[in-house]
Amino acid sequence: MPSSPDVRSATGLLVSGGLDSAILLGHLLSGGSRVRPLYVDSGMAWQRDELASLRRFLDALGGRYAGLQELVVLDVPVADLYGPHWSLTGCDVPDATSADDAVYLPGRNVLLLVKAALWCQLHGIEELAIGVLQGNPFADATAAFFDPFAAALRTALGRPLRIVRPLADKSKREVLLLGLDLPLEHTFSCIAPQGGLHCGCCNKCAERRAAFRVLEVEDPTPYRVPCPS
Repeated sequence: MPSSPDVRSATGLLVSGGLDSAILLGHLLSGGSRVRPLYVDSGMAWQRDELASLRRFLDALGGRYAGLQELVVLDVPVADLYGPHWSLTGCDVPDATSADDAVYLPGRNVLLLVKAALWCQLHGIEELAIGVLQGNPFADATAAFFDPFAAALRTALGRPLRIVRPLADKSKREVLLLGLDLPLEHTFSCIAPQGGLHCGCCNKCAERRAAFRVLEVEDPTPYRVPCPS
């Protein structure tokens, strides 16, 4: 099985390119951790632009932190599961007025974690971090899910694994405060990008705008549609 000594003391981190996981990456690196970023590509409508933004963010961080390791991209296609879902077609994407439930992707954390956790275990990484925040409304973002899930994986492979949520006690505002010195203009939150830009109208763009507005700091994001008055 694959194993590499250069990653054994690292923390694996599930990254999406969004604010939360990008800020968690910077936070771990600034604390002296060696971090292996793991991106899971499921063929979602926004992921080409998201991954391109993530690469730019990592390039911008590269000169700051010696502990940043090379990005790993893992494939977990979901077309056979989700079918003609908006997340794959890009049609009828939840907008700024939609409830949180509208952007829920069934089993998303299960799928992300299985591939990422197995990669970590097979490469000697004993800790996998995920950027789940306080107040996340979904059941697969709680300790009641993560703790037994990690235990099941340890049982299945007979190898150590901790799944950690360093931001679980922090609000969006608190997380954003942690990352204001990072190149957040290279993060990506949109689920309906247009020409590589944030659309400015979808549920996630609205959430992003609100996060910067609450802190009363400049939003560095180039949106396709200008900020509503």
